[in-house]
Amino acid sequence: MNEWERVLRVLSDPAVHRAVWVQTGQHIYLSVVPVLAATLVAVPLGIVLTRARRLAEPVMNLVGVLQTLPSLALLAFMIPLLGIGRLPAMAALFLYALLPILRNTYTGLRAVDPALIEAGRGMGMTSWQLLFLVELPLAFRVIMSGIRVATVLIIGWATLAAYVGAGGLGDLILTGFATVSAGHIIAGGVPVTLLAILADWALGRLERAVTPRGIRV
Repeated sequence: MNEWERVLRVLSDPAVHRAVWVQTGQHIYLSVVPVLAATLVAVPLGIVLTRARRLAEPVMNLVGVLQTLPSLALLAFMIPLLGIGRLPAMAALFLYALLPILRNTYTGLRAVDPALIEAGRGMGMTSWQLLFLVELPLAFRVIMSGIRVATVLIIGWATLAAYVGAGGLGDLILTGFATVSAGHIIAGGVPVTLLAILADWALGRLERAVTPRGIRV
């Protein structure tokens, strides 16, 4: 039996099909929760940093340091703190998702034309009204770009969660490495790629739907 026959035999195995569906669900959960949590933290933090700009560089540098840590090293660091399973994996993925969202939120808000803000003040808008009616709508596309980048990266990095027993499609990939089975690697790797493409497309559609019509490109 040649290699391609072995691959096709694995890919046609009903047990592998069931594993793909189960682990795809696990993978989506492992990816979505950290990105949502990072969005809830990074967007408000980015807003705060535009108001307290002296803190912007130190905070960005701190979050950037977390981004440079090797994925497996960060996972290993989480194990003594949080044990094994989903919690340490999602904590590590949350930290990785922070930087793109935080940086784009800060950059997008800083890029808003000051003349528009002054015009809003001249119309009697409060600070909250300026934020929600002027700044955030104009910065929304940049913020969404950061969320899209973070989502795609996290879907890829979530495969490493299998090293700490968190499940996901990384289990199939690790099985493929352990048994030298290209079929298992393909069965785990292809869905990850499709998930990343689908997530980027869906977020792009959401971005277009929510962006005010007057500022769409």
